[in-house]
Amino acid sequence: MTSFGPLRRLGLLGLLLAGQAFAASAALAQGGPAAPPPPQVTAVEVKAGKVPLSFEYAARVEASREVQVRAQVGGILLKRDFVEGAQVKAGDVLFEIDPKRYEADLAKSRAQLQQAHAQLAQATRDAERYTRLAATGSGTDKARDDALSAKDLATAAVAMAEADVSVAELNLGYTKVRAPISGVTSLEQVPEGSLIGTSGDAGLLTRITQRDPVHVIFSVSESELAASRRLLEEQGVWDRVGAVLSVDLVFGDGSKYTQTGTIDFASAGLDPETGTLRLRAVVANPEGRLLPGQFLRAIVNGIVLDNAVVVPSTAVSQGPRGQFVYTVNSEGKAELRPVELGRQVADGWVVNSGLKPGDKLITEGIIKVRPGAPVSIAPKAAEAPKS
Repeated sequence: MTSFGPLRRLGLLGLLLAGQAFAASAALAQGGPAAPPPPQVTAVEVKAGKVPLSFEYAARVEASREVQVRAQVGGILLKRDFVEGAQVKAGDVLFEIDPKRYEADLAKSRAQLQQAHAQLAQATRDAERYTRLAATGSGTDKARDDALSAKDLATAAVAMAEADVSVAELNLGYTKVRAPISGVTSLEQVPEGSLIGTSGDAGLLTRITQRDPVHVIFSVSESELAASRRLLEEQGVWDRVGAVLSVDLVFGDGSKYTQTGTIDFASAGLDPETGTLRLRAVVANPEGRLLPGQFLRAIVNGIVLDNAVVVPSTAVSQGPRGQFVYTVNSEGKAELRPVELGRQVADGWVVNSGLKPGDKLITEGIIKVRPGAPVSIAPKAAEAPKS
C-alpha cells in the first residue's frame, strides 16, 4: 500500500493544476481578471440652515474706573484707616486730617451767624416802628426807608453767615477723607504725620481702582466690521446691536471665563494707523479673576448666517486649482466639485459657492475616490439606544 502513496499525491496535484488552468482559461474567455468592487464611502446630504458665527480678537482688560483720592483741606495727616491694596466701599473713611483748626472755624462761623440774627431782629423792630410813625405822620418817610434798608442788609448778612457756617461744616467734614467709589486701593502716597496741601501732588493720598465690572478693549478690522454690519442690517437688528452681540473671554491657558460681557462702546472712527475700530465690552468680575492690564482673547457671538451650507473639514481637499470636494451623482459615480470656502465655524467650513442643498457630499473614504469612478455609499450606522 505504501508503494501507491506517491502516485496518489501526484494525482491530487494534477487535479489542482487542472482546476487552476480551467479558471484561468475561463477568465481569459471573459476578457481579463474580474474588476474590484467600487470603494465604500460615507456620504451625507447637503442642507442649508442657520449658522452662528464667532469672531475672535486679542483683547486687554482695563479697570472700569480709576480715581485719585485727594485732600480737599490742608493740615496734618493724623491717621490712615485702610489696608493698602484692600477692597474698600464707597463712603469708607480712608484718612483723617487734624480737625482742630476746622472745628474752631465752624464755631466762629456759628457765632457770627448768631450775631447776624441779632442784628436782623433789631433791624426788623426798627423797620416796624418807623413804618408805624410814618403812617401816623409822626415820622418821616426817609427814616422809614432807612430802617427798611437796614433790615434788608441784616437779612443778607444772615444769609452770608449761614453760608459761612455751611463752608465751615464742609471743611470740617473734609478732614475725614472718604472713598468716592468702591474698589481696590493703591499704596499710600503720603505717610501719616505729614503736612498735606490741596494742590498738585501734595494733595494726592491714594488711588482707587474699580475692578467690578471691568472693561475689555479690542479692535476689529474694517472688512469684518463691514461684513458684520451688512449681516446685522439684513436681519434688522443693527439698531440694537449691543443687545444682540455677546462677548466670551478665553484666558491664555485656553480656559473660558464664566461671565459673558456686552459691547457698550465703539469709537467714533477708525484708527488711522491700523485701520481698525476700537470696541469696549463690559464684563462682571465679582471674584476679581480679571486684572487690569491682562491680555486674553475676546470672542464675539450673536451674528448668524441664514441659509448657509457648511461642510466638515474632512470633506475638503486641496488641489493645484484650489479647494474641492467630492459628491455622488445620480449614476452613483464620484464627481469632483471645486468650492469657494468662507469662514471656518464649529462644524467645518462655510461654502460660498460650489455646493447646493440636496447634493450628496462624500465625507469619509475620500482617499479611495477617483473622479468619474463609481462608489458604494455605506449604510448609516444605527443610533445608540437612548438611556
